[in-house]
Amino acid sequence: MMQTTYDEAILNRIVNFINSIQIDVIPTRLNDDTFLPGLHLKGQAILMDKSKLKYPGDLLHEAGHIAVTAPQERSKIGTSEMEKSWPCMGDEIAAILWSYAALHHLNLNPDVVFHPNGYRDASNWFIEQFTSEVYMGLPLLVWMEFCDTETFPKMKKWLR
Repeated sequence: MMQTTYDEAILNRIVNFINSIQIDVIPTRLNDDTFLPGLHLKGQAILMDKSKLKYPGDLLHEAGHIAVTAPQERSKIGTSEMEKSWPCMGDEIAAILWSYAALHHLNLNPDVVFHPNGYRDASNWFIEQFTSEVYMGLPLLVWMEFCDTETFPKMKKWLR
């Protein structure tokens, strides 16, 4: 039995967006040993178990990890071939800011991604920073050619 406590319409908007940028969201059954409830990364795809998913915004954050990973490394995500240090701190910062741009693009409230049970109790801090237009990590996204400093959070592209 599905135990959703989130808005299904928001989940569908997020999934449709992620699929539209060539990251597949694949419904499947997952066991309980995933990093985030109901989600697992595999190459350029997110495996999603809706019965275990707690926060639809986690999909945007995980899509951000795939999006900011160098194209030649993406196929290794979720395999033993991927470097143990993945994602590095720079990738994490870039994925966090990427997910903010995505929620801005989807016109969603920041707490969809930055929910109270994520980000090591720093969700409110991220919301305060980003809504005040303090974009830590922006030089990384500019360097990766996702956006321009002047127009962020508008993105030029969604995949590195």
